[in-house]
Amino acid sequence: MLLENAELVKRFFMNKWIFIMSIALVTSLYSCNNDTKLNGVIMVESEFQSDSDPDANGWTASFAEYRTTAVDSVLNLQAGVSRLPAPLDTTRYSLRMQSNNRSGNMFMFMKKRITGLRNNTDYQITFDVNLATQYPDAADVIGSPGSSVYLKAGASAEEPVRIAENGIYKVNIDKGTESAGGTQMVTLGNVANGGNTFVYRLISRSSPGNSLVVRTNDKGELWLCVGTDSKYEGLVNLYYDKIKATLNLAE
Repeated sequence: MLLENAELVKRFFMNKWIFIMSIALVTSLYSCNNDTKLNGVIMVESEFQSDSDPDANGWTASFAEYRTTAVDSVLNLQAGVSRLPAPLDTTRYSLRMQSNNRSGNMFMFMKKRITGLRNNTDYQITFDVNLATQYPDAADVIGSPGSSVYLKAGASAEEPVRIAENGIYKVNIDKGTESAGGTQMVTLGNVANGGNTFVYRLISRSSPGNSLVVRTNDKGELWLCVGTDSKYEGLVNLYYDKIKATLNLAE
């Protein structure tokens, strides 16, 4: 009888040990998976596959750097998912942005919220952007729509929004001015198509390495922002084919 009880006690503690070790293993695996999510390289890639996507793959478009009294129809402000223009592959979709710069400056931008990052933590971010542009380096009578329109990309803990200040619509993040970048956006280059004629071509622009470090908010969020800062006083029409942001924990 004593042997039988001893055997029962032994089995009880053995089963309890197996249970505790199983819980510990599951917890360890969960921690590893969660750690990988937070610590690994995070890539946010956006391609605009259909014009039926109401939120353009999570991107929202806006415009700034013009007078609050200006009429949108005169500025010809347009944004939305559209097929790429000919002679490019017109079966592919893109995010199209257009404006007519009447005041000497125009900032066409889009933003996207990223979640699931570490709270109040610095991330190093690089960008790769493909877009369709028809503008050569050559200037017309009002300037050069290729070399006077600058592509920028960046991120911020707060949502980039348009605000009215002294009769001008501005953006609430530091994007810099014209060709110069700011603390929250870097300049990737201009939108010249690399040719001598007005024909749409796909171009690629990338951010300089290790150039942008941004701290998340207390919810582990960042807002990505991509746009063009223009001093060309005329109509500019661009098609964003692909946007990729790569995030690493800053050292």
